[in-house]
Amino acid sequence: MTTPNTLRLLPWTGPEGKPCYLSTDDRDGYMSRLADTVEAAQLGTATELLEQASEVLGDRDANPAEVQRLARELTGALRDVLRVAASRGHLLAAGDLQGR
Repeated sequence: MTTPNTLRLLPWTGPEGKPCYLSTDDRDGYMSRLADTVEAAQLGTATELLEQASEVLGDRDANPAEVQRLARELTGALRDVLRVAASRGHLLAAGDLQGR
């Protein structure tokens, strides 16, 4: 999934909240497949939360605690989706450079 000397931003952080990277040319390797699986799960969770948000925000009688919980979960999901987008954008740019 990566070109030589290109690091893949992984969809999780290290123990101190710092980014984790993978250096490999094997897109079918264990860590690459694990990262792909985690990214897919994160995007799926974001989709489900978006549907929940639409329902909760459409409910005039929504409990404030429920709205606050949803906002916290949406914040985490957005963080995950932005990490996936950054990783995939970097990989796309690296692929463009390789094709030249």
